[in-house]
Amino acid sequence: MDNNSSDIDIVVLTKGVPDFREGKVSFDEHGHLERGKTPTVMNPNDRFAMKAALQTKVRSGGKITVMSMGPPGYKEILQEAMNIYADELYLLSDREMAAADTWATAITICSAVEKLDPTPDIVFAGFKTADGETGHTGPQTSWALEWPIITHVVSLDVDVNERKIRAMRLVQGDIKEIETVEVDLPCFVIPDPEFEAEYPRASHRLRLQNLTEETQIRSDSYEETLTMWDHKELNLDPDFIGLDGSPTIVGRVDPIPKAPSDREAIIIDIESKSGLEEMLGIMAPFVGGR
Repeated sequence: MDNNSSDIDIVVLTKGVPDFREGKVSFDEHGHLERGKTPTVMNPNDRFAMKAALQTKVRSGGKITVMSMGPPGYKEILQEAMNIYADELYLLSDREMAAADTWATAITICSAVEKLDPTPDIVFAGFKTADGETGHTGPQTSWALEWPIITHVVSLDVDVNERKIRAMRLVQGDIKEIETVEVDLPCFVIPDPEFEAEYPRASHRLRLQNLTEETQIRSDSYEETLTMWDHKELNLDPDFIGLDGSPTIVGRVDPIPKAPSDREAIIIDIESKSGLEEMLGIMAPFVGGR
């Protein structure tokens, strides 16, 4: 279904996760991640949520709001999101929100989503985060909002007039078994890593190009579209958010070792035929070649 209505309001949830490639992950004495002291990047699975949201905007019109919860340094994560596409950015941040588990995070995000005006029609979230791996935050936020949720989505259409989403999803994450489901808006959508954005019409592809160019131009001045909310603006009791509102107890955290810098490397001259043959000879055993 392709509509030109601008009635669809979309929220994408994103999170900063430790850049495990650097190996410089900092924990405090209680085993809590010190995000302010750890190199951070956008959670990889959130990119699929961003792409699903952008497809929806291109094909059905509307507005995309990207929201994150974390320390002030997460502004850079929102700038990274702007490079894919965003109309507005929101960062939920203060000390009372720190060290939240998935439940306390979901409560905070739920309050922020409800505070938006107008209320969103669709909230997209990543499948799971690279640091926690629980996949809880999206479903828990959906439960708090009392919205239907579709998980493992690999393809979707939005019918603006009927206010419905029709989606194809993997059954229990099995790539070999797919089912089609339909839910009313508002709803929560969790795209699967197998999600592929689809732009079947030339008009879609042209609009995608224009939106991509537009958002990249605005990326340098992303703070002009950024709103920050603390727990007071969200009318949240500190006893129910952050560490105090988190029922999860961290038993143990194992440090992530930094990759050795003295790994063996073979330099290949790509202009050399013998060099390329050498490279193929090295790679062949790993890909079943001869």
